[in-house]
Amino acid sequence: MHLLPGIPRPLRILADENIPFVAEVFKGFGVVRPLPASQITPEAVRNCDVLLVRSVTRVDAALLDGSRVQFVGSATGGIDHVDLEYLRQRGIAFAYAPGSNADSVVEYVLAALFELAVRRGISLRGRVAGIVGCGHIGGRLARRLPAFGLEVLCCDPPLAEQRGFADFVSLERLLQEADVITLHVPLTQTGPYPTYHLIDAAALAHMRAAAWLLNTARGAVVDSQALLTARRQGRPAAVVLDVWENEPAPDPELIAYVDLATPHIAGHSFEGKLQGTLMLAEALAHQLELQLELNSWAFLQEDAQTCWELIPPDPGLSETEWLANLVRQMYDIAADDARFRTLMHQASTTQRAERFLLLRRNYPRRRSFSRYRIERARVPEALREAVAQGLGVQLIDAQ
Repeated sequence: MHLLPGIPRPLRILADENIPFVAEVFKGFGVVRPLPASQITPEAVRNCDVLLVRSVTRVDAALLDGSRVQFVGSATGGIDHVDLEYLRQRGIAFAYAPGSNADSVVEYVLAALFELAVRRGISLRGRVAGIVGCGHIGGRLARRLPAFGLEVLCCDPPLAEQRGFADFVSLERLLQEADVITLHVPLTQTGPYPTYHLIDAAALAHMRAAAWLLNTARGAVVDSQALLTARRQGRPAAVVLDVWENEPAPDPELIAYVDLATPHIAGHSFEGKLQGTLMLAEALAHQLELQLELNSWAFLQEDAQTCWELIPPDPGLSETEWLANLVRQMYDIAADDARFRTLMHQASTTQRAERFLLLRRNYPRRRSFSRYRIERARVPEALREAVAQGLGVQLIDAQ
């Protein structure tokens, strides 16, 4: 056994109960105790060997000092809630799930773009999308947007240093030229390319007045006060925020100035969350030098066979309206926005925090676009690439 020497089987595993199928997937490793995130306390983790969390749990000395924990897994793509240096000093192994929810966030962005386009009666075709951060999420988005006729500009200085600068542009150029600016960077405050308040008053002033700004990265990547000031002046023309400074109690005035507002759920597709669970299971098995058969679980085998049929929209609709109608059948972002605003309206700071977390905890099951299909013949020929390559929907031939 490579990790946890001397610890008797079965392992004692404490897990956030909102990690999908965590009990079923990890029961082969030991005894799983699922708890709400609010109950993952120093007392709860003290006698555990393995801790599995989501981004709402801060993992640091305050949580783990004095505990037996030797493996921490975070079912997330981001790790700014984890004190990695502390884990290293303690010799605690760590794993997370980079890219697990990438498709989910991409689909959220697509849903937001089509919702904004329909509300404004415009087409996305011919517009310029600026992607800031081109890793797991931004990279996939960059590959899918051209199917809708958008030109893509990519800004990612660390990645540009690795791959060469030919395919990347500066942030200054992106801000000046992009019609859509979408953020997909980690939150960092040190190093050569810090992202804390990357979009500040100066950056906002450099954007085109008609630009749209989307943030699905971390709230503090955008200076919320600067954004609120700019929005009061009518810039940028549209804003979509899924992440907020001061989560889980976002500024109610900023919510009022945002076109689409959601409670940090862009990555919450069922497939994205499940993939995070499976990636942690693989990581723990690797540390324990065990073989893990991911296809051995019956629920995975059954679910793999399930697809949903889409209803072809009215052929008389415009290209944008047709695609937006198809997207809404898979994910209605306006419904998430409405639920969020209803619960945040006239709520105290404490109530906002409680309701924000409640919305995340009770988020309805949202399936990946790839789990939907539509008859090829019922998709206008000019839109088949957008449906198959852009949205990722299955095109099938009539039976």
